[in-house]
Amino acid sequence: MGCGLGVSVSKEEKARAKQVEQQLKQDKKVFENEVKLLLLGAGESGKSTIAKQMKIIHLEGFTKEECFQFRDIIHSNIISSIKALITAAHDMGYSVSNALRTSVDMFMNSSSYPLELNGDIGNEILAIWKDKAIQDAYARSSEYQLLDSAPYYIEHINRICQKDYIPNQQDVLRSRCKTTGITETEFEVENTKFKLVDVGGQRSERKKWIHCFEDVTAVIFCAALSEYDLKLYEDETVNRMHESLKLFEEICNSKWFNTVSIILFLNKSDLFKEKIRRVDLKVTFPDYTGGNNFDKATKFIEDKFSALNANSSQKEIYTHVTCATDTENITFVFNAVKNIILRKALEASGF
Repeated sequence: MGCGLGVSVSKEEKARAKQVEQQLKQDKKVFENEVKLLLLGAGESGKSTIAKQMKIIHLEGFTKEECFQFRDIIHSNIISSIKALITAAHDMGYSVSNALRTSVDMFMNSSSYPLELNGDIGNEILAIWKDKAIQDAYARSSEYQLLDSAPYYIEHINRICQKDYIPNQQDVLRSRCKTTGITETEFEVENTKFKLVDVGGQRSERKKWIHCFEDVTAVIFCAALSEYDLKLYEDETVNRMHESLKLFEEICNSKWFNTVSIILFLNKSDLFKEKIRRVDLKVTFPDYTGGNNFDKATKFIEDKFSALNANSSQKEIYTHVTCATDTENITFVFNAVKNIILRKALEASGF
């Protein structure tokens, strides 16, 4: 004679089990879809550096061969920076030491200097950099266009000028090459596929942006904190921070992004921390009263951007203070961004 052990399951429990199963299926569907992140912002805001960081953090970085491809770009960045400094010193009425006159003249004659740097050229660059006239011009770098990475590269000039030089990850991060067209970086985090779309930020590139606006999960908007006293490369009558605020207002309130998360990266915090000690934010925002205080100045700028959100009751701006060249910082920030994006995706799916 057999004995059967039965377990009674109520209708409510069955319904609950079915609901859980449906939710699991829905979760799987949500995260099977690719998360498309659109990286926007004005030129020189650090967008492409963020894209490079995603490759370093999630795709095992740049290979030796890929790093080597940045060698000529870095050499070009250094030469253009030295030429910018020499030109600025001349325009400002500063006289470079007579002992450096031959080197200076050769630098300003583009055809006299090869793109490939060597130890002798590196020594000349270092001597020019240390000259008082050049340092005086550098102190006034907000008055002309100079790459942020110039001091870093010159500090490492001896290494960079070695014959067997291969750029390291930090060298690559700090290299500057104008972004044209659309660059995509695809990676996977915790079984979720991400596609980061980087587009050129200068005005001539923005007409291409609309081609990327469909099926966007979130917009990451980069604004450089440190550029509050700088002018645009493409229009030296326009303040970079004013341009960034205007652009953010257009993006934040665009019909394309009514239901899209907007994540604001207040970038270049390292440069801003150093600059705010010397240059009051009041030079750009007369209503600022926080003095040379990093936290107060950062909060003031954050509030300026947040105030441009025309639908603040329905739409939240997620703000992060970032340093795009700091891999640890960007790793931490992106983890926070990822959690926001995935939570919003689940909410949108009804869970």
